[in-house]
Amino acid sequence: QVQLIESGGGTVPAGGSLKVSCVVSGPPYSSNSYAMSWFRQAPGLEREFVAAISRSGSDTDYADSVKGRFTISKDIAENTLSLQMSSLAPEDTAVYYCAARRYYDSTVYFTQTSEATYWGQGTQVTVSS
Repeated sequence: QVQLIESGGGTVPAGGSLKVSCVVSGPPYSSNSYAMSWFRQAPGLEREFVAAISRSGSDTDYADSVKGRFTISKDIAENTLSLQMSSLAPEDTAVYYCAARRYYDSTVYFTQTSEATYWGQGTQVTVSS
């Protein structure tokens, strides 16, 4: 059974930076087997797309609201997905979830919640004003 385990959430002042990570566990698969994405959900709102990366790590995509501020990356050797967030604003406050899906094509990624096969439990990110 594949598990996605997030970590790194916390409280940070506006303008600050934070990195959240997601470890893929459940051999024999590694993070290289999956396209992976970050989504977030603020109280009372729908879960929304944040960033995506292809199975190979060669292709990425970002929501317009985070472009230029957030960076998604994969460490295949460590089976870890990361999201480096900078210039954080109060509107970035949400529970951040990582998600994964297997694709044969190593360049494909996904941006819709309905496309995810596996989800992590989420990690809270709070940006104080």
